This record gives sequence, structure tokens and C-alpha cells, in this order.
Amino acid sequence: MKDVERKLLDSIDIQLLDILQREVQISNAEIARRVNLSPPATHTRIKRLESEGFIDKQVAILNQEKLGFDLLCYVFMSTNIHQAKELEALENALKTMTEILECHCLTGEYDYILKVVIRDRKELDRFIRKLNRLGISRIQTNLSLREIKYSTVLPISEDEQ
Repeated sequence: MKDVERKLLDSIDIQLLDILQREVQISNAEIARRVNLSPPATHTRIKRLESEGFIDKQVAILNQEKLGFDLLCYVFMSTNIHQAKELEALENALKTMTEILECHCLTGEYDYILKVVIRDRKELDRFIRKLNRLGISRIQTNLSLREIKYSTVLPISEDEQ
């Protein structure tokens, strides 16, 4: 973490963030016990961390396979679009596609990478056709065979560095 951010966050703040990113449903009393603060002081600190933007959101992470999403794909895309307005329209269209879990603008051979969750091959075909209508010049789709590691935990505690 940058030195400036370190000055804004003391060791208790780092502990709180680390606990919350690993176990969001933990009780305030248990968090307070772990960091050696009173529950009201712990609650106040967590609210401050939220208001200062260190906590974006708290969500439940669903099991995609149990919900019938059998294909996880990484789609690399290139486009010949270079005008700011057209790129903005393309990116806004990508933001609205519910199949896309993540979309990143890249340097290098491709312009974008999408992490896409799809139920089956027919849905994948429909999704790729939808992308083609946006003016994509090149698409490469890779299917994930199995997940080796998945984490949303940032290595913020001193132990992990």
C-alpha cells in the first residue's frame, strides 16, 4: 500500500479491512474482540472506512456452477474504433451486458479482455454475435477448464507482504 495511504490507515484499520474482506458476516462484537477495541469504537472505524472509500461494497459471492453457469470464458477483443464518442458508446454497451463479470481495457495485442459467465454453448454463440454487432474487429474466446485459484482478498496485512 502507498505510504500516503498507510498514514491514513493505522494498524487497527488494516486489521479491520483484512477481517472484513475475509469474513463479511462476522459480528461487530467479534471484530472488536479480535482487534482489541470496544464494539462502538469498532463500528465507528468501519463506518469511517466506508465513508472514506476504503470499502467499496459488501456482497455475497454466489456459486456459479450450482446456479447453472457452466462456462467461464475469457474473451479478448480488438476494435478499429478510435473516436472517443464511439469508444464511450462501445464501453457503455459492454457495461450493460449481464454476462460480463469484468471488462478491462488493455495494452498490447488486444484492446479489451472480458470475463464472461455463460450457461452453455448456445448462450456463448448468442453472446459472441452480440459482440460482433458492436463493431468488434477481432475476438478470441478462451474457456476456463477449471479454477486453480479464486480470491477477492487483497494482500494488505503485513503478514502477507
